[in-house]
Amino acid sequence: MVAARRPESPVYCVRPHVMERAARLFIEAFPGDSLYAVKCNPSAHVLEALSGAGIRHFDTASLPEIERVMERVPGATCYFMHPVKARSAIREAYSRHGVRFFALDHRSELDKIGEELPATREVVLVVRLEVRHSSVVYDLSGKFGASPEAARELLEEAYSRGFSVGLCFHVGSQCTDPAAYASGIERVSSALADSEIPLACLDVGGGFPGTYLDAPVEELSRYIAAIIQQVKGLNLARDCRLFCEPGRGLCEGGESVVVQVQLRRDRSVYLNDGIYGSMTEEGTGLRHRHRMLATRAFASTQSPFTAYGPTCDAIDVLPHPLELPDDIREGDWIEFGNMGAYGVACSTAFNGFSPEAFVVVENEFVAAGPTLTRDD
Repeated sequence: MVAARRPESPVYCVRPHVMERAARLFIEAFPGDSLYAVKCNPSAHVLEALSGAGIRHFDTASLPEIERVMERVPGATCYFMHPVKARSAIREAYSRHGVRFFALDHRSELDKIGEELPATREVVLVVRLEVRHSSVVYDLSGKFGASPEAARELLEEAYSRGFSVGLCFHVGSQCTDPAAYASGIERVSSALADSEIPLACLDVGGGFPGTYLDAPVEELSRYIAAIIQQVKGLNLARDCRLFCEPGRGLCEGGESVVVQVQLRRDRSVYLNDGIYGSMTEEGTGLRHRHRMLATRAFASTQSPFTAYGPTCDAIDVLPHPLELPDDIREGDWIEFGNMGAYGVACSTAFNGFSPEAFVVVENEFVAAGPTLTRDD
């Protein structure tokens, strides 16, 4: 790719086969419906790769996400799983796009939905439980979630109004311990205690992790197996549907980004992508693996380099040094792997810098792969 393009702007290398492989794992191993979390990467090629592999259900957080899915994936089913929604978005999702599942975690949201939608068992109101666990990189509980007691009241009230009801939780993004889902299941059990309200669905949420330099994780199959085992203890009705919401777990390996060194200054390099672009998560604690692209022979010795992004802002710097060849120079290319999750989705156009080029590649990203050195 580099030989053909000699790119001076960042290039996303798309690996549809990696996303398709991840989709097949969930489709074959998870005993319910896997809802792709669109926020993770809403790119058309991601939606098309996942839907082509059999993903037909989508966790959406806004009307534009719903519209994007319905445009790209005919026959898709969307679930409005953001606990706070505009009234117009609720109406449009229901009437124009056939959405029937709506999340909430507060009485005011229940009243809002009740005023905008017909109270029928066809509409499922999914109450979100608050879950905290130490094994996640991003804790979501501070913003969303009801206590088991509050959730039980919401279930009873929604059902009494004529809606069907369900429960959901999210252990947090980039969960590094499959046992974390037990804490969510325990909250579900508490919410259902002494209640005879039938659940239409249980959604165990996301959290399925990706592979990063500083976050080793177990195989995703271990997470699915743990969830299956823990859900068995709930003794749910046979017609209660089981959902999960993989985002990162489906697409993080599906993209990498190739960046160019545009200046070397002592032990610093200035790259054409950074914190305001593809590397937002570097600033929040996740370190992406990288490799030099072997366009020439490099020195066999490496040292830590500070890596700056392309903008004029001084905070546009990776928080951890990169181990790079001692003779790295302007014009060299570095590939950062596992950029499919929250890379392009979180990038901005600050200072006019915005990664926009995408190419399909057939190889696997292997950070420890062979690189030509002067000693070879």
